[in-house]
Amino acid sequence: MGQKMKYGVSTWLWQSPFTTESIALFPKIRSMGFDVVEIPVEDPALINVEVVKKALDDNGLEPTLCIVFGDDKDLTSNDASKYQNCFMHAEKCFLLAAHLGVNFVAGPLYAAVGKARLAPAAEKKAEWGRAVSNLRTLSGIAKNHGLDIALEPLNRFESDLINTADDVVRLLDDINEENMKIILDGFHMTIEEQDIRKAINTAGDRLVHVQVSENHRGIPGTGLTPWEDFVKGLQDVKYQGALVIESFTPEIPELAAAVNIWKKLATTQDAFAEEGLKFLRNTFK
Repeated sequence: MGQKMKYGVSTWLWQSPFTTESIALFPKIRSMGFDVVEIPVEDPALINVEVVKKALDDNGLEPTLCIVFGDDKDLTSNDASKYQNCFMHAEKCFLLAAHLGVNFVAGPLYAAVGKARLAPAAEKKAEWGRAVSNLRTLSGIAKNHGLDIALEPLNRFESDLINTADDVVRLLDDINEENMKIILDGFHMTIEEQDIRKAINTAGDRLVHVQVSENHRGIPGTGLTPWEDFVKGLQDVKYQGALVIESFTPEIPELAAAVNIWKKLATTQDAFAEEGLKFLRNTFK
């Protein structure tokens, strides 16, 4: 892959939401051997950016940031207040991202997560048009902060708009802004893609971030993911980004309900991270 792969883990594996106090996780994450910590920004008001930045520096960790939109934030909605909510929330998140020194923010920012239904063709077309138009506006807000946006396809149970690499490339082509990029998540890919390697090649040089767990959201290497295809795909596109473990803890009821995790996926969340990292290091040499 041209350079040494960087490995990361999302703090969602242990906690939600991320707050200033979540920096207590950083020494553990560093001691496990991770290079990157992924910060999911649910409420920017809960995060003191200077304290977090110092903790990242003290622990030698690089940050990545992801955000999602809930029911009151939806760029495909015909309710203008919902996309105004997106713009206001994104502005706060982008400001935080710029202060932390990252160069992109990732997530399924085209619609509210969980918006999945069989809509009439005319409605689907209208929603696609609103997504394109509103993402152009979001692109402009991100540019003001020197940021790219990486859009993430989700599986069919979480989105009816963007499910595959083909879908997200078509969306980016319609938006036609150079700071719009792609994040792929192996969990969603094992549900939606026919060929993991081909999907990565479809994303091509616009792929700036990759998240992994398993087809069942568990520890990488314990499921049905075709990891060799994953390795070859990232080699094909000369991937330069990080590989970040993203899964969730069933200990937080709200988070567990949002992602439909009803049982433990590892003996402990620490074991999830450690075993996952060991597998990834052995696989993506």
